[in-house]
Amino acid sequence: MFEQLSERLEKVVKFLRGEVKITERSLTEALKMLRAALLEADVNYKVVKELEQRIAEKALGKEVLDSLTPAQQVIGIVRDELAAALGGETKPVNFAAAPPSVFMLVGLQGSGKTTTCGKLARWAAGRGKKPLLVSIDMKRPAAQDQLKILASGLGVAFYPMATGAVSAPAEALKELVRYARNGGYDPLIVDTAGRLHVDEDLMAELKLVRDGLEPDEVMFVIDAMTGQDALRSAAAFEQKIGLTSVILTKLDSDARGGAALSVVSVTGRPIKFVGLGEKMDRLEPFHPARMASRILGMGDIIGLIEKAEKEADLKETEELARKLKKQEFSLEDFGKQLHKMRKMGPISEILAHLPRSGPLKGVAGLDVDDLKIRHYAAIIDSMTPGERENPRLIDGRRRLRIARGSGRPVQEVNQLLKSYFEMKKMMKVGIFAGKI
Repeated sequence: MFEQLSERLEKVVKFLRGEVKITERSLTEALKMLRAALLEADVNYKVVKELEQRIAEKALGKEVLDSLTPAQQVIGIVRDELAAALGGETKPVNFAAAPPSVFMLVGLQGSGKTTTCGKLARWAAGRGKKPLLVSIDMKRPAAQDQLKILASGLGVAFYPMATGAVSAPAEALKELVRYARNGGYDPLIVDTAGRLHVDEDLMAELKLVRDGLEPDEVMFVIDAMTGQDALRSAAAFEQKIGLTSVILTKLDSDARGGAALSVVSVTGRPIKFVGLGEKMDRLEPFHPARMASRILGMGDIIGLIEKAEKEADLKETEELARKLKKQEFSLEDFGKQLHKMRKMGPISEILAHLPRSGPLKGVAGLDVDDLKIRHYAAIIDSMTPGERENPRLIDGRRRLRIARGSGRPVQEVNQLLKSYFEMKKMMKVGIFAGKI
């Protein structure tokens, strides 16, 4: 995500760091580069203009220009203003004091509402909640079936709206809330109708649902790839329905990121989640300050730690540290770490959390093939426990068997073993040992 924008803004940062003293002339040049990068990323023109003005006002102050580290201060101002454009502080989800909390998802057709409902249910269930999914889209019968299948796959409850809901919607909505309250469900996640374009019929239908449910969150689901058209729709939904927050979907598919930097300003509502990929676990709370740092190539180490902690087992981590210190790290341990890395998401996404400057610059810029990680894991899984503990047992005949079992060529088995033995050798001479 944000690859194109990040590359351009990193050039701005590099330009500022290369200036011995920041002057009005050099700052004007940096702001020109910044403006071009944002407009190229499809950020709304008014948002770009306001952002540029705020940065200029703060950066041109005598305190900044006369300071010992003016470049660092200007970069800090750019980061802070980017974070402000993205919403400022992280905003928590609004849960009702007395359950059920009602989350109503709205947006255009194809924005990813139904999938996002499932992701949101999984997120809530992972925090000890008991979500209930319901589709209120009476004009598209397949909508209920789609959400029902998602709910079944997630192991969460689904409420089927009766066909009579069309003729008596107010009563049907009251019955839905009663059912959720009596069953102890929280939150009640509501999928709604969508259209290819905003129209009065859609708005009237959504107003009816909003008034009947009185939701704690009205979340506008926006496809990050649709650009300025999506922003106009977002403004229309805010004006006619009233939103509380935004969920950005398909952010991993858009290298520009213009919608993310524009939607907060256009709607006045914070982004609370971002969807990355189709899998149900790929919904993440949105942190504006962290995202601003990532866009500028400064990384998001806190976010990376949080990803790792989700998969971490304290006892396993302590045992791994002990083995590394004693150079007892086996292929069994290596295989376990590969599986954990895959659970954290694509390797390229993990590396994107690292800063692109300083000591980790080389690591952050690596082009890692996620497919190769999967292949290595398959090769290790095809070994016997004895072979994983003592790879020196693996002769030519065993390598051939492992290759056949994993569906990978013998050369790849050889490559994995070579890499493993080189790593062990490095640990033995103390490159890793003693530094853990």
